[in-house]
Amino acid sequence: MCPHCRAFITIKDKVCPYCNEALAPKQAQGDGMALVGGFIPHFRFNTMMILLINFGLYIATTIYAMQGGGEASFMNLDVRTLVAFGAKWNMGIAHGEIWRLVTAGFLHGNILHILMNSWVLFDLGAQVEEVYGTSRMLVIYFVSSVAGFAASAWWSPAVSVGASAALFGLIGAMIALGVRHQNPMGAAIRGMYLRWAIYGLVFGMISGFTDNAAHVGGLIAGFGIGYLAGVPALRAGAKELAWRAAGWLCILLTAVSFLKMYLWFVANPLR
Repeated sequence: MCPHCRAFITIKDKVCPYCNEALAPKQAQGDGMALVGGFIPHFRFNTMMILLINFGLYIATTIYAMQGGGEASFMNLDVRTLVAFGAKWNMGIAHGEIWRLVTAGFLHGNILHILMNSWVLFDLGAQVEEVYGTSRMLVIYFVSSVAGFAASAWWSPAVSVGASAALFGLIGAMIALGVRHQNPMGAAIRGMYLRWAIYGLVFGMISGFTDNAAHVGGLIAGFGIGYLAGVPALRAGAKELAWRAAGWLCILLTAVSFLKMYLWFVANPLR
């Protein structure tokens, strides 16, 4: 990405073909932000933190489930445990437990579920963070997850968990990036992530146990935010400060939601 006009360029360009500005040698050779057949995945702070939270909660829910007896194991959790830790549960949401729309996105139902989502997040989260920056990525992830589970609550009565609503939001943001950049690189990005979205939705319909309502809700929300947000400006200004504030607000709302979950957990022991 050109540091002057933010247009997509190749690693061979010495001068930006869009703004005609000379590129520094490091930028012309690629500095870890470059695109080589797509974005090279890098392990970024946001992605790492989200993965750690997800795995930490999976371990906690597994220990809780196994201590409670029954058929739960490290490989597969029971619905009661997921509800206790903040799953999307329509009855609870109807009684004002809106925080479940947040906490559900950090829980997973079985080992295959969390491993698949983590595999996608490891690459996709880093790609979105490279392009949109830390604050925008946080907002896209948070709002997409909440919007996805809100759509799920409206469409389906089933208990639901998982990071996939947010992941579809990240895909939607990358599609928006391709739509905003009307050039060959933008078209390539748009086409690649549209295929990701289609493959994911088709797999959800075939599998029969996937919450496609959450996926669609997350995809739409991610596209909308990504399209409106655009990429970070070269110089910090009021707009960038606003996005930083929005990112911190998402972190605060997540922390408050888990506090609400804990208080509900203490007040409503399930065994």
